[in-house]
Amino acid sequence: MIDGDLLRKAIAAALKQGGDYADIFVERRRSFSVQLEDGRVEKLLEGTDAGVGVRVIFQGKTAFGYTNEFSPGAVLELASLVGKASKGRLPAGTIDLTTLRPRVDFVIKIPPEEVTIQEKIRLLKEADRVARSYHRSIKQVLVVCRDSVQTVRIANSDGIIADDRRVHTTAVVQVVAAGDGIIQTGYEPVGGFIGFELFEESPLKTVAEKASRRAVMMLKARKAPAGRMPVVIASEAGGTMIHEAIGHGLEADLAGQGLSVYSGRIGQTVASDIVTVVDDGTLPNKRGSYRFDDEGTPSQRTVLVDRGVLVGYMYDRLNAIKEARRPTGNGRRESYHHRPIPRMTNTFIVPGTLSPEEVIRSVPRGLFVKKMGGGQVNTVTGDFVFEVQEGYMIDSGAVGEPVRGATLTGNGPEVLKSIDMIASDLGFSIGTCGKDAQGVPVSDAMPTVRIPEMVVGGEVAGETV
Repeated sequence: MIDGDLLRKAIAAALKQGGDYADIFVERRRSFSVQLEDGRVEKLLEGTDAGVGVRVIFQGKTAFGYTNEFSPGAVLELASLVGKASKGRLPAGTIDLTTLRPRVDFVIKIPPEEVTIQEKIRLLKEADRVARSYHRSIKQVLVVCRDSVQTVRIANSDGIIADDRRVHTTAVVQVVAAGDGIIQTGYEPVGGFIGFELFEESPLKTVAEKASRRAVMMLKARKAPAGRMPVVIASEAGGTMIHEAIGHGLEADLAGQGLSVYSGRIGQTVASDIVTVVDDGTLPNKRGSYRFDDEGTPSQRTVLVDRGVLVGYMYDRLNAIKEARRPTGNGRRESYHHRPIPRMTNTFIVPGTLSPEEVIRSVPRGLFVKKMGGGQVNTVTGDFVFEVQEGYMIDSGAVGEPVRGATLTGNGPEVLKSIDMIASDLGFSIGTCGKDAQGVPVSDAMPTVRIPEMVVGGEVAGETV
């Protein structure tokens, strides 16, 4: 990593022509992935990438450049080149850098780099065997394991140096079952800011069993009925709906540009008074966590919606400067190739006091969503549509027969305002969130909630709608 003296000189070079703010992002990432398909290793990739990104903010604009050359001459030349974009502004004075201590720390018990390739492949083969032996209808099994160690150093013109070491381990099991002309897929991911102790907490063979059970069960399930009905979303479903229906709309760049249904609504009621939404990058072992964001701001817990009232957005440095706000630790970038933008970390609805069973018993007939699939949302209007990967009918307050092919259609603010029951449980899902051609690791969560009425897409009189 680049030492403090060179970082100080680089910041001075970036601001030599003037500017409001400058930062240097230094990264080294070791990554590994292995893919097992139909019992054979199809892909095995291992490599290291490293580089430096330099950014200058001036008059609400950004100049950015990067290099994978670490020599002092190359770094200073890049900083000077990026700084020329702000020519004409008053130059900065001398900058002293102080190393910032993190507010939180994360313990990695089994570093991925200490686990042999042979052991990683053994875990995948065991998961493959368990999935294939689950039922004769299973035709294809895909198992993927990925791990990475990202070491970053950020220095900025506020006078700080922030160091972070981020360890991520993830695995995915995807199972395809077929029979009587029907094909169903079971998909189950696990992972987080964690080492290979992940597979002590969530054994990969158990992940394979979950994916297999879901594929086989949905193969036998009848098509979901369509229409308006009560919907209970289980905590096991994860927080995909919250991530899409409200999370992106509360990122300060979209909100500030008027590209969010939540733009300009601070202080207004945007959800039911029992709904509180939080983004928290400090949670141990969660996929969206870190000690510092990619601008050197310490991670924090940010309340976005407090008992139904919108109280804040997620800010990076640029949008905080534009709106005279404090950064919230949400300035994130995929790598040194990218400039930081406002992004979620771990986003969730705060649990309530009811038991999940109480919520389910309150519904005479409706849909119980145990696992969400993919979805789409229009951040300007809040309209969304989501697939249901695993769903059941609720009959007389009890979870009944499984149904397949269901979709949920609605409007984010309207759905959030209609939630009238929240349980005390909380279940996380993981993913890589894409925005502006950048992907970053995130997680999201919900407790079990009841929505009195939603549009469920399914089958009506033999036709799929």
